[in-house]
Amino acid sequence: MTTTPPAKAWIITGPTSGIGRRTAFELAKHGIVVLVGRDRRKLVDVQRTIEGRGRGQRAVPVVCDLSDPASVRRAAAEIVALRLPVAGLLNNAGIMQMRATRNAQGWDMTFATNHLGPFALTEALAPHLPDGANVLFVASAVEDPGRKPAVAAGFRGARYLSAQASARGEWRAGGSVKPGMDAYATSKQCTLVTALALARETPRLRINAVEPGFTPGTSLGTRDANAFVRVLVKILAPVLVPLLMPFMKILSTPKRAARVLTGILVDDSGPTGIYFDQGGRPMRASALARDPAFQERVVAETRALLAAAA
Repeated sequence: MTTTPPAKAWIITGPTSGIGRRTAFELAKHGIVVLVGRDRRKLVDVQRTIEGRGRGQRAVPVVCDLSDPASVRRAAAEIVALRLPVAGLLNNAGIMQMRATRNAQGWDMTFATNHLGPFALTEALAPHLPDGANVLFVASAVEDPGRKPAVAAGFRGARYLSAQASARGEWRAGGSVKPGMDAYATSKQCTLVTALALARETPRLRINAVEPGFTPGTSLGTRDANAFVRVLVKILAPVLVPLLMPFMKILSTPKRAARVLTGILVDDSGPTGIYFDQGGRPMRASALARDPAFQERVVAETRALLAAAA
């Protein structure tokens, strides 16, 4: 008599909107999806949508505020207690604030949400992941000061001083004149170098990063915009972006990004330590992000900061 192996499980943060929501739907075709986010109501909505599609699809909501280290620890413990056969973790959640805010620890919310939270969640879950599991970080090419489209948009690359300075909302001089851009670029550089450093440090897992492409119409860049701008972008983006994609390679859509992310996550024979572009092809990070010494410094400083907070 043969027994059917248990369905694999995939953990995804930020699954209630944009790329994350689309990716949660894609991952549900391959097994159980653990939905990690701040808003229980929105998580349950995604869960019901997935399970309402039939075909035995299943999702489990886990409430977690990635900007809060204590919330991350509780969520990690809850996920471990589920005793699911986890095959992958997608650190997708991210914000870009135009007006900086701080969490209960006084940390910059962009840096805490985009880097410190995913870092802490990955560290907490890694010992419980089986050999060969995929861990994928959503990064961004705006970390590179030589990235022409990012420069044209107002970014000036990452402005990292230290993990402690970033938590305080302090960035290296000479950055963007547009509020929020230095915080976002720096947090995403830290996300990228974390993936590359942890890939060397933990070879039993496959740890990679991906640039999902510029996806107009998601809430990432319009969260702080007024209602009219948000509605206008939401209406126009689905029409204009597909028309422009053949001419602007950096453009993508949540649907396309979801396919790329899912393809990397479900590949049980894929590489490790790779930075993928919006099409799923290897790409080059900035010179600083490629420096192993800098990667290890960011990881060490992040660990020290989180340990002190704990």
